[in-house]
Amino acid sequence: MNLQDTPIDSRHLALEIKDWGKSLGFQQVGIGNTDLDLAETRLDQWLARGYHGEMAFMAHHGRKRSRPEELVPGTRSIISVRMDYLPKNDQARQVLDNPALGYVSRYALGRDYHKLMRKRLQQLARRIERAVGAFGYRAFVDSAPVLEKPLSQKAGLGWVGKHSNLVSREAGCWFFLGELYTDLLLPTDRPETDHCGRCSACIDICPTQAIVAPYQVDARRCISYLTIELKGSIPVELRPGIGNRIYGCDDCLMACPWNRFAEPTRESDFLPRNGLDASTLVALSGWSENQFLSKLEGSPIRRIGHERWLRNIAVALGNAPSSSLVTEGLRGHENHPSERIREHVRWALQQHHSPNGPRITAHPVSAP
Repeated sequence: MNLQDTPIDSRHLALEIKDWGKSLGFQQVGIGNTDLDLAETRLDQWLARGYHGEMAFMAHHGRKRSRPEELVPGTRSIISVRMDYLPKNDQARQVLDNPALGYVSRYALGRDYHKLMRKRLQQLARRIERAVGAFGYRAFVDSAPVLEKPLSQKAGLGWVGKHSNLVSREAGCWFFLGELYTDLLLPTDRPETDHCGRCSACIDICPTQAIVAPYQVDARRCISYLTIELKGSIPVELRPGIGNRIYGCDDCLMACPWNRFAEPTRESDFLPRNGLDASTLVALSGWSENQFLSKLEGSPIRRIGHERWLRNIAVALGNAPSSSLVTEGLRGHENHPSERIREHVRWALQQHHSPNGPRITAHPVSAP
């Protein structure tokens, strides 16, 4: 039986969709329409300034990113979902404060969230289908030209903060987003309003001053972009600011006062694997390519490849306290087949031979 052949109570269906979504492990479910005119204008301005750097995909696909009905013809309502990912008793600040350790963005400590969330969205769609019959839909989890943060704001899940991430009064910033584009005409939730106020904590803390103005991030300076999206050489002037961050950066999230309401994740798949929440840089630099691929199977980190992984670690080792372990770890890659790796290793070694380089530690940290 087709939806169009049977009248439905759309308001009751919307309430049921939220209940079904929460039963599937989403902490919040909201519904919005497809009007993204304001977000489209802001995207155009961001692209015109070149803030997307090498992320050419942000300019591809015409208007499909900001006009959902062009990406998925027939789309009328969009179901947005939130899933929290912060591990319980997380020690993010302690890791950042220990330059001998490698810092990995909290979202990447466990298994890749894309498959997990997409599977849950598919399950939600099938549950809706059992209630209303066949309908048109498509699930997205950071995998297509979708403006997920403006869509989530329209669905009442939060607002786009000054750091350009979504902020929730209920959950802070530590969560993933996903969408279910549908051809159902559903009642929409009230869009969330901005509650950043005069706060500038995220702007002030950014190690590379990537938040060039409130709500404007120059990705070319952002550590997440530099360590994940950038395929080439990391600009020398930005390397010191990277510190010990080897995959992503969470400083602007940690600074947000709304995170006092954040709850630990309920998903075991998001819990840290392979000691990535507190491993030494020296130990991580010793992973061969086969070890990298094996240990990070099912991890979002795997997509940057072993070369970028070593590039990032070389920069972090260049910023680490000087010790024989650090220099030995770097010298182990001096003759790497990749010139890009060799160049970053040379830079890192120079930091330890420069009078203005990292401080000397009398008690080098041993690799586990």
